[in-house]
Amino acid sequence: MSATPRSARAYRIEAIDVVRGVVIVVMALDHVRDYFMAGSQQDPMTDPHVGVALFATRWITHFCAPVFVLLAGTGAGLMAGRRTPAALGAFLFSRGLWLIAVEWFVIATAWTFAPLGLAQLGGRILVPLQVIWAIGASMIALAGAQFLGRRACLLIGLAIVLGHNLLDAWWPASGIRDLRPLWVALHAQMSIPIGPFLVAFAYPLLPWIGVMLLGYGLAEWFQRPPGERDRLLRRAAIALVLAFVALRALDAYGDPRHWSVHAGDPAATAMAFLNTTKYPPSLMFLLMTLGPAALLASCADRLKGAVKDTLVVFGRVPFAFYVAHLYLIHGLSLLLGTVQGVEASRLLTISGLYPKDGYGLPLAGVLVVWVLVVALLYPFCRWMAELKARRNNWWLSYL
Repeated sequence: MSATPRSARAYRIEAIDVVRGVVIVVMALDHVRDYFMAGSQQDPMTDPHVGVALFATRWITHFCAPVFVLLAGTGAGLMAGRRTPAALGAFLFSRGLWLIAVEWFVIATAWTFAPLGLAQLGGRILVPLQVIWAIGASMIALAGAQFLGRRACLLIGLAIVLGHNLLDAWWPASGIRDLRPLWVALHAQMSIPIGPFLVAFAYPLLPWIGVMLLGYGLAEWFQRPPGERDRLLRRAAIALVLAFVALRALDAYGDPRHWSVHAGDPAATAMAFLNTTKYPPSLMFLLMTLGPAALLASCADRLKGAVKDTLVVFGRVPFAFYVAHLYLIHGLSLLLGTVQGVEASRLLTISGLYPKDGYGLPLAGVLVVWVLVVALLYPFCRWMAELKARRNNWWLSYL
């Protein structure tokens, strides 16, 4: 495998690309499990007695969304030194709108393969607004906030991340419900019909804006010499992990989902401890995920050879990987259904509505498909990374 081409974009930092590469590959595991796991499509983390291996396939993917959103803010912060605030604001605003449009019209179709509507929804077209929506809408918020400066963005982001769980008692966060005021989507899952569409706000927005602003405010760390940067990241990682363990043990604030001890079952107790709230991401969820992510970033430059080069390839084109992997996974699930004798029409829907009997693979088979998906996407991602490395066209910043 040849070395990764040097990027034409001067603000790119390989450590960031490595971290993005890790989380994009891990994220694919979550979606492969959604579409290929035999039996119930219930979130494995909702059952305290689920097997540790299955639990881990879900828990490890919790790192993906916080890292994507934080590093999107960091990337904007690194661009700030090369653009005026007005130019950066215009770029963030237009890219945010672009991401929301792609989520609505391209990615939604990948989830369902039913662009004309789902019979289970009375013929409405399902639009699940997930991580791409969260990044796009948060970019629009950052487009305005960045005029206040990095320090102000950092402080506002901290205030949101640390304080949004104060809303839990009055603004319940879990469960997608219909026909609530649109502003509820700032802190709770909800859905609303809009014309022929049923729009499901799966990622409540407010905490993600906080994470984006944090990433923007912390961009200065990544502009320091690598040794100094890595020391800061290691210290932050230790502080975040210790804060998670201490606050989660107290179980008084920071997550609406409490944990409990399961007598005689330490694995179930550990899984309950780690089962924090993602929708919206609680303070505990963000401490649990961003701490280890900071540690990974501090070690990224130590990777060498083919492993690092491969991760950098994926990390330079996370958006292209994201869109392509959803279509590939859903398409491969149709192929599996054909082999197993399942009517294709039953698989032209969201994974949560897939048949629970007569279809799917055990966990070992899911892992094999995951490796296959990543391997099949590598040539495409390599081509995209090389294109972005040798050209500086404005439209490539949107991919």
